[in-house]
Amino acid sequence: MRWTKRSTNLVVLLACATITATAFSAGAPSAKPEDVGLSTARLKHVAELVQRHIDAGSFSGAVTLVARNGRIAYYEAAGSMDLEAKKPMAKDAMFRIMSMTKPIIGVATMMMIEEGKVRLQDPISKFIPEWANMTVAVASPTPAAAGPAGGAPAPARAAGPAADPAYYTVPAEREVTVRDLLTHTSGLVSGPMSNSAARKVAAGPKDTLADYIPRLGKVPLEFQPGTRWAYSAQAGFDALSRVVEITSGMPIDKFVKQRILDPLGMKDTTYVVPTGNPRLAKLYSHTAEGLKPAADPSFMNGVYFSGGGGLVSTALDYAQFALMLANDGELNGLRILSPRAVELMDSVFASDTLPGRPRGESFGLSMRVVNDPAARNSFLTQGSFGWSGAFGTHFWVDRKEKLVAVVMTQTSNREFLSDFENMVMQAVVD
Repeated sequence: MRWTKRSTNLVVLLACATITATAFSAGAPSAKPEDVGLSTARLKHVAELVQRHIDAGSFSGAVTLVARNGRIAYYEAAGSMDLEAKKPMAKDAMFRIMSMTKPIIGVATMMMIEEGKVRLQDPISKFIPEWANMTVAVASPTPAAAGPAGGAPAPARAAGPAADPAYYTVPAEREVTVRDLLTHTSGLVSGPMSNSAARKVAAGPKDTLADYIPRLGKVPLEFQPGTRWAYSAQAGFDALSRVVEITSGMPIDKFVKQRILDPLGMKDTTYVVPTGNPRLAKLYSHTAEGLKPAADPSFMNGVYFSGGGGLVSTALDYAQFALMLANDGELNGLRILSPRAVELMDSVFASDTLPGRPRGESFGLSMRVVNDPAARNSFLTQGSFGWSGAFGTHFWVDRKEKLVAVVMTQTSNREFLSDFENMVMQAVVD
Protein backbone atom coordinates (compact mmCIF):
# COMPACT_ATOMS: atom_id res chain seq x y z
CA MET A 1 0.00 0.00 0.00
CA ARG A 2 1.25 3.49 -0.84
CA TRP A 3 1.85 5.51 2.34
CA THR A 4 -0.08 8.81 2.26
CA LYS A 5 -1.15 11.47 4.68
CA ARG A 6 -4.56 9.80 4.73
CA SER A 7 -2.90 6.50 5.66
CA THR A 8 -1.06 8.20 8.51
CA ASN A 9 -4.30 9.71 9.80
CA LEU A 10 -5.99 6.31 9.62
CA VAL A 11 -3.23 4.71 11.70
CA VAL A 12 -3.49 7.48 14.30
CA LEU A 13 -7.25 7.05 14.50
CA LEU A 14 -6.92 3.27 14.87
CA ALA A 15 -4.29 3.74 17.58
CA CYS A 16 -6.53 6.16 19.47
CA ALA A 17 -9.43 3.74 19.18
CA THR A 18 -7.26 0.92 20.54
CA ILE A 19 -6.12 3.05 23.49
CA THR A 20 -9.72 4.03 24.25
CA ALA A 21 -10.93 0.44 24.03
CA THR A 22 -8.10 -0.67 26.34
CA ALA A 23 -8.97 2.03 28.88
CA PHE A 24 -12.61 0.99 29.00
CA SER A 25 -11.84 -2.73 28.97
CA ALA A 26 -10.27 -2.20 32.38
CA GLY A 27 -13.57 -0.83 33.62
CA ALA A 28 -17.18 -0.61 32.52
CA PRO A 29 -18.08 -0.57 28.81
CA SER A 30 -19.29 2.67 27.25
CA ALA A 31 -22.68 3.36 25.70
CA LYS A 32 -24.57 6.16 24.02
CA PRO A 33 -26.79 7.95 26.58
CA GLU A 34 -30.00 7.01 24.75
CA ASP A 35 -29.02 3.34 24.83
CA VAL A 36 -29.27 3.38 28.63
CA GLY A 37 -32.26 5.69 29.03
CA LEU A 38 -30.40 9.00 29.35
CA SER A 39 -30.82 12.11 27.20
CA THR A 40 -27.77 13.48 25.41
CA ALA A 41 -29.42 16.89 25.20
CA ARG A 42 -30.22 16.93 28.89
CA LEU A 43 -26.76 15.75 29.91
CA LYS A 44 -25.47 18.99 28.41
CA HIS A 45 -26.89 20.66 31.51
CA VAL A 46 -24.21 18.83 33.52
CA ALA A 47 -21.46 20.32 31.36
CA GLU A 48 -23.05 23.77 31.57
CA LEU A 49 -23.25 23.53 35.37
CA VAL A 50 -19.58 22.54 35.62
CA GLN A 51 -18.50 25.37 33.33
CA ARG A 52 -20.51 27.96 35.27
CA HIS A 53 -18.69 26.98 38.44
CA ILE A 54 -15.30 26.99 36.73
CA ASP A 55 -16.01 30.48 35.36
CA ALA A 56 -17.12 31.63 38.82
CA GLY A 57 -13.93 30.33 40.43
CA SER A 58 -15.65 27.64 42.50
CA PHE A 59 -13.00 25.13 41.46
CA SER A 60 -10.30 24.86 38.80
CA GLY A 61 -11.74 21.89 36.94
CA ALA A 62 -13.73 18.69 37.26
CA VAL A 63 -14.18 15.18 35.90
CA THR A 64 -17.76 13.92 35.75
CA LEU A 65 -18.97 10.38 35.05
CA VAL A 66 -22.43 8.84 34.80
CA ALA A 67 -23.12 5.15 34.20
CA ARG A 68 -26.39 3.29 33.88
CA ASN A 69 -27.15 -0.40 33.46
CA GLY A 70 -23.45 -1.07 33.97
CA ARG A 71 -22.31 1.12 31.04
CA ILE A 72 -20.64 4.52 31.07
CA ALA A 73 -22.78 7.00 29.15
CA TYR A 74 -21.16 10.27 30.18
CA TYR A 75 -17.50 10.85 30.99
CA GLU A 76 -16.11 14.37 30.63
CA ALA A 77 -13.26 16.56 31.85
CA ALA A 78 -13.46 20.35 32.00
CA GLY A 79 -11.34 23.24 33.23
CA SER A 80 -7.82 22.94 34.53
CA MET A 81 -5.95 20.53 36.77
CA ASP A 82 -3.20 23.14 37.32
CA LEU A 83 -4.13 26.80 36.98
CA GLU A 84 -0.57 28.09 37.26
CA ALA A 85 0.68 25.76 34.52
CA LYS A 86 -2.51 26.27 32.45
CA LYS A 87 -2.81 22.50 32.20
CA PRO A 88 -6.20 21.23 31.01
CA MET A 89 -8.08 18.77 33.21
CA ALA A 90 -7.59 15.16 32.07
CA LYS A 91 -10.19 12.41 32.38
CA ASP A 92 -7.65 10.19 34.11
CA ALA A 93 -6.59 12.88 36.60
CA MET A 94 -5.95 11.66 40.14
CA PHE A 95 -7.75 13.30 43.06
CA ARG A 96 -7.48 13.23 46.84
CA ILE A 97 -10.89 11.73 47.60
CA MET A 98 -10.77 12.31 51.37
CA SER A 99 -13.96 10.98 52.98
CA MET A 100 -14.90 8.95 49.91
CA THR A 101 -12.33 6.62 51.49
CA LYS A 102 -14.93 5.84 54.16
CA PRO A 103 -17.29 3.72 52.00
CA ILE A 104 -14.30 1.61 50.92
CA ILE A 105 -13.46 1.01 54.59
CA GLY A 106 -17.15 0.35 55.14
CA VAL A 107 -16.94 -2.44 52.55
CA ALA A 108 -13.75 -3.78 54.16
CA THR A 109 -15.57 -3.89 57.51
CA MET A 110 -18.55 -5.68 55.95
CA MET A 111 -16.16 -8.26 54.49
CA MET A 112 -14.91 -9.01 58.01
CA ILE A 113 -18.52 -9.25 59.19
CA GLU A 114 -19.32 -11.69 56.38
CA GLU A 115 -16.36 -13.82 57.45
CA GLY A 116 -17.64 -13.95 61.02
CA LYS A 117 -14.64 -12.11 62.44
CA VAL A 118 -16.57 -8.95 63.37
CA ARG A 119 -20.15 -8.21 64.36
CA LEU A 120 -22.01 -4.92 64.11
CA GLN A 121 -22.78 -5.06 67.83
CA ASP A 122 -19.19 -5.85 68.86
CA PRO A 123 -17.63 -3.32 71.25
CA ILE A 124 -14.42 -1.86 69.88
CA SER A 125 -12.71 -2.85 73.14
CA LYS A 126 -13.02 -6.47 71.97
CA PHE A 127 -10.28 -5.64 69.44
CA ILE A 128 -8.62 -2.64 71.11
CA PRO A 129 -8.63 -3.19 74.91
CA GLU A 130 -7.65 0.43 75.61
CA TRP A 131 -11.19 1.42 74.55
CA ALA A 132 -12.78 -0.17 77.61
CA ASN A 133 -14.20 2.18 80.23
CA MET A 134 -14.43 5.24 77.99
CA THR A 135 -15.83 8.51 79.28
CA VAL A 136 -18.18 11.17 77.90
CA ALA A 137 -17.54 14.91 78.06
CA VAL A 138 -20.18 17.16 79.61
CA ALA A 139 -19.94 20.92 79.09
CA SER A 140 -19.22 22.84 82.29
CA PRO A 141 -21.69 25.59 83.19
CA THR A 142 -20.50 28.98 81.96
CA PRO A 143 -20.73 31.66 84.64
CA ALA A 144 -22.41 34.89 83.58
CA ALA A 145 -19.94 37.54 82.56
CA ALA A 146 -19.46 39.80 85.54
CA GLY A 147 -18.66 43.48 85.00
CA PRO A 148 -17.17 46.05 87.37
CA ALA A 149 -19.17 47.36 90.30
CA GLY A 150 -22.23 49.25 89.21
CA GLY A 151 -23.17 46.74 86.53
CA ALA A 152 -21.05 48.16 83.70
CA PRO A 153 -20.16 45.54 81.07
CA ALA A 154 -16.85 43.78 81.29
CA PRO A 155 -14.13 44.92 78.88
CA ALA A 156 -14.08 43.17 75.53
CA ARG A 157 -11.60 40.33 75.33
CA ALA A 158 -8.73 40.81 72.91
CA ALA A 159 -8.97 38.79 69.73
CA GLY A 160 -7.01 35.55 69.72
CA PRO A 161 -7.31 31.78 69.53
CA ALA A 162 -10.48 30.47 71.14
CA ALA A 163 -9.94 28.71 74.43
CA ASP A 164 -10.63 24.98 74.63
CA PRO A 165 -14.16 24.31 75.89
CA ALA A 166 -14.52 23.57 79.60
CA TYR A 167 -16.00 20.20 80.44
CA TYR A 168 -16.00 17.40 82.98
CA THR A 169 -16.40 13.69 82.25
CA VAL A 170 -18.83 10.97 83.20
CA PRO A 171 -18.66 7.22 82.45
CA ALA A 172 -20.04 6.09 79.09
CA GLU A 173 -23.35 4.32 79.60
CA ARG A 174 -22.32 1.62 77.16
CA GLU A 175 -19.32 0.80 75.00
CA VAL A 176 -18.72 2.14 71.49
CA THR A 177 -19.58 -0.52 68.90
CA VAL A 178 -18.67 -1.23 65.29
CA ARG A 179 -22.16 -0.06 64.31
CA ASP A 180 -21.62 3.24 66.14
CA LEU A 181 -18.46 3.94 64.16
CA LEU A 182 -20.01 2.97 60.81
CA THR A 183 -22.97 5.29 61.42
CA HIS A 184 -21.23 8.27 63.12
CA THR A 185 -23.25 7.80 66.29
CA SER A 186 -20.28 7.05 68.56
CA GLY A 187 -19.40 10.58 69.73
CA LEU A 188 -15.74 9.84 68.95
CA VAL A 189 -13.91 13.08 68.05
CA SER A 190 -17.24 14.48 66.91
CA GLY A 191 -17.43 17.95 68.43
CA PRO A 192 -15.57 20.72 70.24
CA MET A 193 -14.95 18.91 73.54
CA SER A 194 -13.76 15.61 72.09
CA ASN A 195 -11.83 17.43 69.35
CA SER A 196 -9.89 19.46 71.90
CA ALA A 197 -9.02 16.32 73.87
CA ALA A 198 -7.99 14.46 70.69
CA ARG A 199 -5.49 17.17 69.79
CA LYS A 200 -3.49 16.24 72.90
CA VAL A 201 -2.96 12.68 71.63
CA ALA A 202 -2.66 13.48 67.91
CA ALA A 203 -0.81 11.09 65.62
CA GLY A 204 2.81 12.01 65.00
CA PRO A 205 4.58 11.88 61.62
CA LYS A 206 5.85 8.33 62.23
CA ASP A 207 2.74 6.94 63.93
CA THR A 208 0.74 4.11 62.35
CA LEU A 209 -2.85 3.14 63.10
CA ALA A 210 -1.51 0.62 65.61
CA ASP A 211 0.30 3.43 67.43
CA TYR A 212 -2.49 5.97 67.44
CA ILE A 213 -5.86 4.22 67.70
CA PRO A 214 -5.32 2.81 71.23
CA ARG A 215 -4.68 6.39 72.47
CA LEU A 216 -8.20 7.37 71.39
CA GLY A 217 -9.53 5.19 74.19
CA LYS A 218 -8.56 7.97 76.62
CA VAL A 219 -10.33 10.70 74.62
CA PRO A 220 -13.79 11.50 76.04
CA LEU A 221 -16.72 11.06 73.68
CA GLU A 222 -18.78 14.09 72.67
CA PHE A 223 -22.02 12.41 73.78
CA GLN A 224 -23.37 9.09 74.99
CA PRO A 225 -23.02 6.49 72.21
CA GLY A 226 -26.08 6.12 70.00
CA THR A 227 -27.92 9.19 71.29
CA ARG A 228 -27.26 11.46 68.31
CA TRP A 229 -25.48 11.74 64.96
CA ALA A 230 -22.31 13.79 64.61
CA TYR A 231 -19.66 13.33 61.97
CA SER A 232 -16.41 11.71 63.05
CA ALA A 233 -14.33 13.19 60.25
CA GLN A 234 -11.33 10.91 60.62
CA ALA A 235 -11.06 9.05 63.92
CA GLY A 236 -14.08 6.76 63.57
CA PHE A 237 -13.05 5.18 60.28
CA ASP A 238 -9.39 5.17 61.24
CA ALA A 239 -10.48 3.01 64.18
CA LEU A 240 -12.48 0.74 61.86
CA SER A 241 -9.38 0.40 59.69
CA ARG A 242 -7.46 -0.80 62.73
CA VAL A 243 -10.21 -3.33 63.49
CA VAL A 244 -9.87 -4.66 59.94
CA GLU A 245 -6.10 -4.89 60.38
CA ILE A 246 -6.45 -6.87 63.59
CA THR A 247 -9.14 -9.25 62.36
CA SER A 248 -7.68 -9.85 58.88
CA GLY A 249 -4.04 -10.01 59.96
CA MET A 250 -3.10 -7.56 57.19
CA PRO A 251 -2.11 -3.86 57.17
CA ILE A 252 -5.08 -1.87 55.92
CA ASP A 253 -3.32 -0.59 52.79
CA LYS A 254 -2.52 -4.14 51.70
CA PHE A 255 -5.99 -5.44 52.63
CA VAL A 256 -7.74 -2.72 50.63
CA LYS A 257 -5.48 -3.27 47.63
CA GLN A 258 -5.69 -7.07 47.59
CA ARG A 259 -9.34 -7.51 48.56
CA ILE A 260 -11.03 -4.49 46.93
CA LEU A 261 -8.91 -2.35 44.61
CA ASP A 262 -7.17 -5.08 42.57
CA PRO A 263 -10.29 -7.24 42.05
CA LEU A 264 -12.22 -4.18 40.86
CA GLY A 265 -9.42 -3.01 38.55
CA MET A 266 -8.90 0.20 40.53
CA LYS A 267 -5.26 0.48 39.44
CA ASP A 268 -4.94 4.22 40.10
CA THR A 269 -6.30 4.20 43.67
CA THR A 270 -3.66 4.41 46.39
CA TYR A 271 -2.93 5.59 49.92
CA VAL A 272 0.30 7.22 48.77
CA VAL A 273 -0.16 10.67 47.21
CA PRO A 274 1.67 10.42 43.86
CA THR A 275 3.58 13.68 44.30
CA GLY A 276 5.19 14.69 41.02
CA ASN A 277 2.87 12.53 38.94
CA PRO A 278 1.62 14.71 36.04
CA ARG A 279 -1.85 13.21 36.45
CA LEU A 280 -2.27 14.48 40.03
CA ALA A 281 -4.73 17.38 40.08
CA LYS A 282 -3.55 20.36 42.13
CA LEU A 283 -5.36 21.04 45.39
CA TYR A 284 -6.87 24.53 45.76
CA SER A 285 -8.60 26.45 48.53
CA HIS A 286 -10.87 29.50 48.39
CA THR A 287 -9.28 32.81 49.44
CA ALA A 288 -10.24 36.47 49.16
CA GLU A 289 -7.95 36.58 46.11
CA GLY A 290 -9.55 33.53 44.50
CA LEU A 291 -8.30 29.96 44.25
CA LYS A 292 -4.86 29.41 45.76
CA PRO A 293 -2.77 26.20 45.90
CA ALA A 294 -3.14 24.27 49.15
CA ALA A 295 -0.96 21.71 50.91
CA ASP A 296 -1.85 18.06 51.36
CA PRO A 297 -3.15 17.08 54.82
CA SER A 298 -0.28 16.10 57.12
CA PHE A 299 -1.66 12.59 57.67
CA MET A 300 -1.26 11.74 53.97
CA ASN A 301 2.38 10.85 54.63
CA GLY A 302 2.73 7.29 53.35
CA VAL A 303 2.95 5.93 56.90
CA TYR A 304 -0.48 6.60 58.41
CA PHE A 305 -3.19 5.04 56.22
CA SER A 306 -6.32 6.94 57.19
CA GLY A 307 -9.64 5.20 56.70
CA GLY A 308 -11.32 8.53 57.24
CA GLY A 309 -9.72 10.20 54.24
CA GLY A 310 -6.43 8.81 52.97
CA LEU A 311 -7.03 7.58 49.42
CA VAL A 312 -6.23 9.10 46.04
CA SER A 313 -8.32 7.90 43.07
CA THR A 314 -9.74 8.71 39.64
CA ALA A 315 -13.33 9.10 38.47
CA LEU A 316 -13.10 5.91 36.39
CA ASP A 317 -11.58 3.92 39.25
CA TYR A 318 -14.17 5.03 41.76
CA ALA A 319 -16.93 4.27 39.28
CA GLN A 320 -15.86 0.60 39.42
CA PHE A 321 -16.42 0.63 43.18
CA ALA A 322 -19.81 2.32 42.77
CA LEU A 323 -20.85 -0.09 40.01
CA MET A 324 -20.00 -3.03 42.26
CA LEU A 325 -22.39 -1.66 44.87
CA ALA A 326 -25.05 -0.97 42.23
CA ASN A 327 -24.71 -4.57 41.05
CA ASP A 328 -25.35 -6.08 44.49
CA GLY A 329 -21.70 -6.58 45.39
CA GLU A 330 -20.41 -8.09 42.14
CA LEU A 331 -18.57 -6.68 39.12
CA ASN A 332 -17.20 -8.40 36.04
CA GLY A 333 -17.89 -11.82 37.53
CA LEU A 334 -16.01 -11.09 40.77
CA ARG A 335 -18.01 -10.90 43.98
CA ILE A 336 -16.79 -8.51 46.67
CA LEU A 337 -19.86 -8.59 48.95
CA SER A 338 -23.08 -10.56 49.13
CA PRO A 339 -26.30 -8.84 47.97
CA ARG A 340 -27.52 -8.88 51.57
CA ALA A 341 -24.42 -7.03 52.78
CA VAL A 342 -24.97 -4.28 50.20
CA GLU A 343 -28.63 -4.12 51.19
CA LEU A 344 -27.57 -3.61 54.81
CA MET A 345 -25.15 -0.85 53.83
CA ASP A 346 -27.94 1.19 52.23
CA SER A 347 -30.45 0.48 54.98
CA VAL A 348 -31.46 3.19 57.44
CA PHE A 349 -29.43 2.67 60.63
CA ALA A 350 -29.52 6.32 61.79
CA SER A 351 -32.86 7.90 60.94
CA ASP A 352 -33.30 11.50 59.85
CA THR A 353 -35.22 11.97 63.10
CA LEU A 354 -32.05 11.34 65.14
CA PRO A 355 -30.61 14.62 66.47
CA GLY A 356 -27.89 15.78 64.09
CA ARG A 357 -29.33 14.38 60.86
CA PRO A 358 -30.97 16.63 58.21
CA ARG A 359 -34.54 15.92 57.10
CA GLY A 360 -34.83 13.47 54.25
CA GLU A 361 -31.31 12.09 54.65
CA SER A 362 -30.67 9.14 56.94
CA PHE A 363 -27.43 7.23 57.41
CA GLY A 364 -26.58 3.63 56.60
CA LEU A 365 -23.35 1.75 57.15
CA SER A 366 -20.68 4.25 56.07
CA MET A 367 -22.90 6.27 53.69
CA ARG A 368 -25.84 8.67 53.56
CA VAL A 369 -29.17 7.21 52.47
CA VAL A 370 -31.89 9.38 50.89
CA ASN A 371 -35.09 8.33 52.65
CA ASP A 372 -37.31 11.28 51.60
CA PRO A 373 -36.30 13.16 48.42
CA ALA A 374 -38.98 15.84 48.92
CA ALA A 375 -37.81 16.64 52.45
CA ARG A 376 -34.24 16.79 51.13
CA ASN A 377 -35.28 19.03 48.18
CA SER A 378 -33.53 16.58 45.88
CA PHE A 379 -34.12 14.84 42.54
CA LEU A 380 -32.42 11.71 43.88
CA THR A 381 -34.45 8.52 44.10
CA GLN A 382 -35.53 7.28 47.51
CA GLY A 383 -32.92 4.76 48.64
CA SER A 384 -30.01 6.38 46.78
CA PHE A 385 -26.83 6.21 48.81
CA GLY A 386 -23.28 7.58 48.65
CA TRP A 387 -20.88 10.06 50.20
CA SER A 388 -18.60 13.04 49.51
CA GLY A 389 -15.04 14.18 50.17
CA ALA A 390 -13.87 17.41 51.78
CA PHE A 391 -12.06 18.58 48.64
CA GLY A 392 -15.08 18.39 46.32
CA THR A 393 -15.43 14.72 45.35
CA HIS A 394 -18.86 13.09 45.38
CA PHE A 395 -20.66 9.92 44.31
CA TRP A 396 -23.93 8.11 44.69
CA VAL A 397 -25.52 4.80 43.77
CA ASP A 398 -29.16 4.45 42.69
CA ARG A 399 -30.00 0.75 42.64
CA LYS A 400 -33.58 1.37 41.50
CA GLU A 401 -32.49 3.29 38.41
CA LYS A 402 -29.31 1.17 38.06
CA LEU A 403 -27.34 4.41 37.95
CA VAL A 404 -24.09 5.63 39.46
CA ALA A 405 -22.54 9.08 39.22
CA VAL A 406 -19.12 10.40 40.22
CA VAL A 407 -17.67 13.91 40.21
CA MET A 408 -14.11 14.81 41.10
CA THR A 409 -12.82 18.31 41.87
CA GLN A 410 -10.15 19.54 44.29
CA THR A 411 -12.00 22.41 45.97
CA SER A 412 -15.06 22.05 48.19
CA ASN A 413 -18.39 23.43 46.95
CA ARG A 414 -21.52 21.91 48.50
CA GLU A 415 -23.96 23.89 46.37
CA PHE A 416 -22.42 22.49 43.22
CA LEU A 417 -22.66 18.90 44.46
CA SER A 418 -26.38 19.27 45.14
CA ASP A 419 -26.97 20.80 41.71
CA PHE A 420 -24.86 18.07 40.09
CA GLU A 421 -27.19 15.44 41.54
CA ASN A 422 -30.21 17.21 40.09
CA MET A 423 -28.60 17.74 36.68
CA VAL A 424 -27.80 14.06 36.37
CA MET A 425 -31.23 12.88 37.47
CA GLN A 426 -33.12 15.26 35.15
CA ALA A 427 -31.30 13.50 32.28
CA VAL A 428 -32.94 10.15 33.14
CA VAL A 429 -35.77 9.84 30.61
CA ASP A 430 -36.48 6.12 30.39
